[in-house]
Amino acid sequence: MTEFSLPYGKTHLTVNVPKIFEIDVLVPQSINPLPDGEDATTKAIASPLGKLSLSDFADAGTIGIAINDKTRPMPKPNPLNHLLSHLSSLGFSKEQITIFIGSGTHTPMSKDEFSHILDEAIVEDYQVIVHDCDQSPMADLGKTAYKTPIQINQAFYECDIKITVGNIEPHHFMGFSGGVKTAAIGLASRETINTNHAMLTRDQTRSGVFHINPMRQDIEEIGRKAEIHFTLGTVLNEQKQILQVFFGDPQSVMQAAIPIVRQVFGVTISHPFDLVIASPGGAPKDINLYQAQKGLTHAARITKDGGWVVLLAACPEGSGSQSYEDYVTKAGSHEAVIKEFKNGFFKVGPHKAFQIAREALRVNLVLVSDIPPQDVKQWKLTPSQPKFIDQLMDWLTKQLPPKASIAIMPATTRTMAEVKDDAK
Repeated sequence: MTEFSLPYGKTHLTVNVPKIFEIDVLVPQSINPLPDGEDATTKAIASPLGKLSLSDFADAGTIGIAINDKTRPMPKPNPLNHLLSHLSSLGFSKEQITIFIGSGTHTPMSKDEFSHILDEAIVEDYQVIVHDCDQSPMADLGKTAYKTPIQINQAFYECDIKITVGNIEPHHFMGFSGGVKTAAIGLASRETINTNHAMLTRDQTRSGVFHINPMRQDIEEIGRKAEIHFTLGTVLNEQKQILQVFFGDPQSVMQAAIPIVRQVFGVTISHPFDLVIASPGGAPKDINLYQAQKGLTHAARITKDGGWVVLLAACPEGSGSQSYEDYVTKAGSHEAVIKEFKNGFFKVGPHKAFQIAREALRVNLVLVSDIPPQDVKQWKLTPSQPKFIDQLMDWLTKQLPPKASIAIMPATTRTMAEVKDDAK
């Protein structure tokens, strides 16, 4: 047996694979973090990409900073701290600055959860607003070229300087995360998010596609019309250490970051696999099924038709979406889900059922999690639990062909693996 330890929640899960199979481990490139992430962040903020710098806004009265919620990894060190220090050095007071937590359609964070993503001193000294896509007052900015209504948190939009802070990495249908997405989706209305995300049934809404990805270009337009001035973006390794940091206008930051992300997270393979054993990357990427599903997309992409994907995702918060549960429980089958979405139905939450069904019709899916098995079955997935991982592997090896190929993906959410002929 060959033993592999894969991230699972805040711990690891050991998987034993018979040596008789062809085994490949697919991971992001091993690149050393910046020797001094704090110094690099400070220098990036002081020398922005693009034509503007923060000093050009010396007369600004208010500053809005959009950050991600607890479902996204927090860099070490936290670049927000250095951004706030720089703003202070330019003469801006703490009272002029508001931090907006971009919830998207996630359940808005409670104040006692702020410590998960913000230092205690920041929580005490700065105004922090948690966005609610259904309740927060919105600024109506018309529609995009894709007919998406642009409805953005009004308090954020009315700030004289608007900044987004986030990580730039592969995104399973948006192409790449980061940039204006933190505000264009994180601080948007449910209608805006629903309309944008309805495009996930279109071609080119896939990981690694930026310029011709309709969903990504839609939010780029939202960012321009919402007048987002700056982005502070980091590229992280699995230990959440900073590999690269960029600051400047959003377009310049994305143009600089994307080649780095491709270099670090892109993996080209010669053939699809019979079995892919995948972890989204541990907490917070497997905090719930809503987040863990992103890893499933990458894993299924390199699995043979009729092959197997085993997703190791703790999901301590369950599905993460009551609307997903309500929808998928009532749906007759994966086929019925696909048919309904192709006939025009779309809603964020249930869209996870569509994404899972799209893979489940082609490959066999097993979810190893802490979610009660009866719930997983209701969601039309095959359940297993960590304590049964050895029995699961014994059973799976009997389902595989004699010379089966197996991929191990410890960080599948961040690993853009593509079969050579499909790579773009």
